[in-house]
Amino acid sequence: MNEPAIGPIPDSLRYRDGDYTPERFRRRDQPPTLRQIRRLTRPLRALHSVWFTVRLPHGVGVLTTTGRKSGKPRRTFVKAIREGDRAYLVSIRGERALWLKNIRADPVVSVRLRDGTFTGVVRDLRDDSERRAAYLALCDRVHAFDYAENAFHRRGLPSRTKILELHRAWFEGGTPLVVDLDPAGVNGRSGRRR
Repeated sequence: MNEPAIGPIPDSLRYRDGDYTPERFRRRDQPPTLRQIRRLTRPLRALHSVWFTVRLPHGVGVLTTTGRKSGKPRRTFVKAIREGDRAYLVSIRGERALWLKNIRADPVVSVRLRDGTFTGVVRDLRDDSERRAAYLALCDRVHAFDYAENAFHRRGLPSRTKILELHRAWFEGGTPLVVDLDPAGVNGRSGRRR
């Protein structure tokens, strides 16, 4: 697959042993512990919950899965873009993400995006053309929220190039997925979203 050239992914964004650590929080001696990650992400998630209830930014979705052990609805914020009757997601933590483990057990989900709430079935990308479409949807666009997201994950001032590098690192190191949206389960506007 030939992605648009923006240069190689910087080493500071490369996954190590299949695990992602934000460049801003990476230390030379060891990766952050789960406890350190939770200490950072819980307040951030609480802030996002309030902000995203008012208005979801472009490129962000609220994914609701069914807990694989509890059977209860589980919500999380994900990188998500809708293109017609599909939504493309990327699991930044790859197969280690708990929400992806829930999807592997039950692929039926709902996803709330800026233009509505949709139900659908999540699956892996099937071929190079689907991978290319997902890449273009997730890695070839920059929205206003991406600058704040980039400031959290990377050192220095955010720029379009740094954002595209970050998204590309997530796509290549994480797990890109597609949600086949159910036309009967749509509560939002229809049509192609760009």
